[in-house]
Amino acid sequence: MKLYDCTGAVNPRRIRIFLAEKGIDIDCAQVDVFKGEQYSEGFTKLNPLKAVPCLELDDGAVISEAVAIARYFEATQPEPSLLGKTPKDQALVAMWQRRVEEGLVGAATTFFHHATDGLGEADRYRNKEWGEANKPRVEETMRWLDQELEGRDFVAGDTFSFADITALCGVDFAGLFGISIPADCTHLAAWHARVSERPTAKA
Repeated sequence: MKLYDCTGAVNPRRIRIFLAEKGIDIDCAQVDVFKGEQYSEGFTKLNPLKAVPCLELDDGAVISEAVAIARYFEATQPEPSLLGKTPKDQALVAMWQRRVEEGLVGAATTFFHHATDGLGEADRYRNKEWGEANKPRVEETMRWLDQELEGRDFVAGDTFSFADITALCGVDFAGLFGISIPADCTHLAAWHARVSERPTAKA
């Protein structure tokens, strides 16, 4: 089994933290998306969408997309649960994971690829106007999440979950390009400080 990873990319970091929380060690291969290695013939055969992370199983099957990879490892090693134990918890984690994936990770990466130098020549299409339009989306999501975090420790409820991992990675990635937590978002800032102190946040 091998995980195709890229240090510095937001979605692979989500899986590294997920695996670290579960105590899973796995063989990793670096795919430098900043140098365009995702467009190589060998990697394109693994993932025609040319994106990381990508998990190759021992039987040759390939799983891409961070959520799909997380679901695989949650099923093969349920503890500690990061996707929810009960049907209610699973639904809440899925709901919040999707919300922060779109509003933080998705919007921040769109800003990165379109409104900054992004991956350089490896970014084969760029629309600066569309990129800039996503910056306020990130800020709006941060303000909304700040309100939701009042009175609870974690994004999806009382326990740390994949929703927190996705939100942490999204906030940190946005911060690299000047989209910081607003000063008056005290609940979000406190949550960010808590989850950043977890040893796995350094994965």
